[in-house]
Formats: sequence, structure tokens, C-alpha cells
Amino acid sequence: MSLRTLPLLVLNLGGEMLYIVDQRLRVQNIAENRARKVMNDIIGGIFNKKFMDELFKPQDLYSRNALRVVFERLVNASIMRLNRSSMDKLYDLMTMAFKYQILLCPRPKDLLLITFNHLDTIKDFIYEAPKIVAQVDTTCRKLIDTYGSLSAGEFQLIRQTLLIFFQDIRIRVSILLKDRVQNTNGHFVLPTSGPVPWGTEVPGLIRLFNSKGEEIQRTTFISGGNYQLPYREGSFDLHGDRVIKLGTNMYSISRPMETDTSGAAKNMSSHAKENTAPNPLAKEELNLLARLMGSLDVKEPLGSEAGFRLNLFPTDEEEELAAQSRPEELMYQVINIQADKDPQRNEELARIMGEFEAAEEPRQMMSKGDDLLAMMDELEGLPS
Repeated sequence: MSLRTLPLLVLNLGGEMLYIVDQRLRVQNIAENRARKVMNDIIGGIFNKKFMDELFKPQDLYSRNALRVVFERLVNASIMRLNRSSMDKLYDLMTMAFKYQILLCPRPKDLLLITFNHLDTIKDFIYEAPKIVAQVDTTCRKLIDTYGSLSAGEFQLIRQTLLIFFQDIRIRVSILLKDRVQNTNGHFVLPTSGPVPWGTEVPGLIRLFNSKGEEIQRTTFISGGNYQLPYREGSFDLHGDRVIKLGTNMYSISRPMETDTSGAAKNMSSHAKENTAPNPLAKEELNLLARLMGSLDVKEPLGSEAGFRLNLFPTDEEEELAAQSRPEELMYQVINIQADKDPQRNEELARIMGEFEAAEEPRQMMSKGDDLLAMMDELEGLPS
């Protein structure tokens, strides 16, 4: 397991989250000034310096439940609220999109290009907010400094760690099904044609060498695909042509983005057993999670700001039906963090809880989004 995986996971999932939120804001005809505020607040929270500094520290990946808590807090960083069903769907869409990108990544190092594609698009969302753009650029430079010198083997370990994280998640997504890149059983369809990874050759040739390293024979074979050489390597600089399109916004054209979890329950049965088994590392994970969330700079809506609820379903009725019909195996568990058993050791956790309990009045005006925020208010955790 690579200890350098978490920043790439959070930044790419965050990019997919922002694509979806932007698309739903447009579909629900939210006023431009309010939509811009939502995007600016969420992006400002994600790329907050303290949060990024904490994120880039070498550490193990969190569980999917724990990571969902982080994104739940981030997406509610403005005047917008999501209830539990919409948050479940948002997280499903985020995870399936990034999993698809990892599987199609030409070579492990190109995970960095996928991340840059996400950050480049995010900067387009906030071009009128130079301070937030500067925050994103700072993160880009941190990516270059952290990952620019890693070997191919280290990138392969990062890719393997990500694939383990997403293992057995096979939720059907309408966009991917319509584009015929996902089968009805939730498996992805991997292409057998297209550009080969940079630095490699088009398959179809076998070379034989003698003991002196001299080529003595060539044999050709039919590869079964239509492959081409890439015209250049993608840019790993702050600005430039990334070449590959993975990580760009697939919601730029308005299309429905339904998910179907009915076929995923069977695939998640092993993880359901895993969730009920005691995890000896759970306490340490929650301590790390609390420290990470303590670095979030989340702005609560002021009393004068009218909040609104974002619905990822076409109607409220479909949203409620999704909540009732979601398989138990796919339910994300509430994560609790105990901060009062050992005041000296958990002083930081107590401070975090105090921040979560602040600004109760603005939250009361939210109706259907209250259940989502309740998760954050229940951070009472494990005993020390």
C-alpha cells in the first residue's frame, strides 16, 4: 500500500464531485450568483492550505465510509444542502467515474495527468475568483513537487492501492451505460484500440536477441486491435496540454446521470461482512480523519443567507424512493469520533466538535437537508 495515494484520491474525487454539483445547479436553474457562491465556497474549502497540508502528509487511505464523511462536509460548505439520498448518489457517481479513469489510465504515471485535468477544469469554474485560483495553483505545484520525481514502480503501487480501494464497487451509471463503456452487470468495457502508453510501441512485433544483446530475428503478429502511437507526452507542468482526456468534465453537456444500485448489492456482500467485523485500525483511522477534518475551513451560511437544497434526482418522490430501496450492503455507516473520554489527549477532537456545534440557527431553516448535517453533529467517536 502506498502512503502517497490519499491526495490523488481526494483531488480526483473532489473534481468529479464539482462536475456533478455544477451540472445539477444548472439543471435546477439556480441563480447564477448563488451557484457561483456555492462553487467558490466548496472549492475554497477543498483547496484550503491547512487542509492540503494535512492531506499531503504520508498516510494510509481511509475507508470509503470515512472518506464519505469528508466529502459530505465539503459539499455542505456553502448555502447548499444535500439530504442523505442525494449524497449517496453523488458519492456513487464520483467513485464510479474515477474508478473508470483509473482502469483506462494508459500508464500509472498518467494518474497525475488525470489529476491535472480535474484541477484545470476546476480553475475554469472559479476564473473570477483569483484568490481561489491561486489556491488551486499552489496545490498543482505541491503535486509536481510530491510526485514529479517518483519512479514508475512507485506510481504502479499508487495505482494498485487505488484499485484495491475501489474493488467490487460496480454501481451502474446511466451515462456510462449509454456510452457503452459499462455493462449491465456494472463491469467496465475496456477498449482494445487507441493510443498506446507514451514510451511504448504499437503491439504486433516480436524481437529476438542473442546472448550479446544483438537483435537476430523479427516476427510480426496480428494484435487484434487498432493501436496508434501518441503524438506527444502529456504536460506535467502547471499549464500545458495534458493530451489524455481522462478526468475532463463528462457532464459539460447536460445529460441524465442516474445510478442503479440493485445489481451492486451482491458484489458488496464481502464488504458488508467487513463492515461488521471489528477493525483494529478503526480508532487510528478516526483520529487521522478528525485531524484532517479539523483542518477544513468550512463556512457556515449566515442568518441572512437563504439556503437551498440540491436534489440529484429528477423529483423529490424519486429521491425518497431511492432512500427506501437502497440495498443495506451499500449503506454508508455513520462514523463517530469520541472527544470527551480523555480531554488531554483529545483536545484537538474537542475543538473540532465545538466547531461543528456552532451556528445552529442557520441550519434550522434547512428542512430536508438536516439529516445530512446530523451526521456531522454526531461526531462523538470511539473511546480512547
